[in-house]
Amino acid sequence: MGGIFGVASRENCVFDLFFGIDYHSHLGTRRGGMAVYGEKGFDRSIHNIENSPFRTKFERDVDELKGWLGIGCISDSEPQPLLVQSHLGSFAITTVGKINNQKELVQRSMENGRTHFLEMSGGEVNATELVASLINEKQSISEGIRYAQESIDGSMSILLMTENGIFAARDLLGRTPLFIGEKEDTHCISFEDFAYANLGYKTCKELGPGEVVFVRPDSVKTAVPAGDKMKICSFLWVYYGYPNASYEGVNVETMRYRCGELLAKRDNVEADYVAGVPDSGTAHAVGYANESGIPFARPFIKYTPT
Repeated sequence: MGGIFGVASRENCVFDLFFGIDYHSHLGTRRGGMAVYGEKGFDRSIHNIENSPFRTKFERDVDELKGWLGIGCISDSEPQPLLVQSHLGSFAITTVGKINNQKELVQRSMENGRTHFLEMSGGEVNATELVASLINEKQSISEGIRYAQESIDGSMSILLMTENGIFAARDLLGRTPLFIGEKEDTHCISFEDFAYANLGYKTCKELGPGEVVFVRPDSVKTAVPAGDKMKICSFLWVYYGYPNASYEGVNVETMRYRCGELLAKRDNVEADYVAGVPDSGTAHAVGYANESGIPFARPFIKYTPT
């Protein structure tokens, strides 16, 4: 899994970008990245976060990076965001998703004139670079985003930052969420809604499946309208999502309580206690305990300081 966050502001956006990405730390443990656009053009920083949290690795970057546009990610896979120069202009791109037909798409891109991809360790191609390559096959960014999503077997949500604003695209079937938040002279794009609520934003809209918007500090304009087929990933509610996040109007913690209640209604076991494996399992266990009348207890306690 992974999380993405972006900011379009009239002032330096790096503070909001830094914390907005950090609030997605529960979604990835391998790499983090930030890219900004400002007076000096595009700038970027990527760090390995396997042995140290995002906030620790990127503290210095908050002082060094400057820009009024920014995108970033927490990732369990490839290094990103990437900086790209093409016939569509210069842009930064970050993604969250899964490409099941990656080998076929790489081969197709090469046959269409793409001469090479940067190879990562293990011989894999950077999935975000592949997405950028697919976008660059078309004559506009919005057309390229839709082409890339339609070519991918799997799921792909995208933030693509130009010097004028940020394209935000939710995957075709809405498997992963994407929200737009707003406050004075600023908009943000976020995988989870609680991340920007903590930074003073209010929800502007939740993108529909396949919807693409162009985000600037003072506007959010539809580039590609939403589709009518929704297949959101239910595992977001069950496991990945942060407890106070909501998707399609349904809160994660409430969903987990309800799952525990329904499980208790199906069961007829006799037990001394009900317990969850923290963190996501705790809410399920509380819902189970409340419905069944079996006491809740904590035989498993997660060590959280590190």
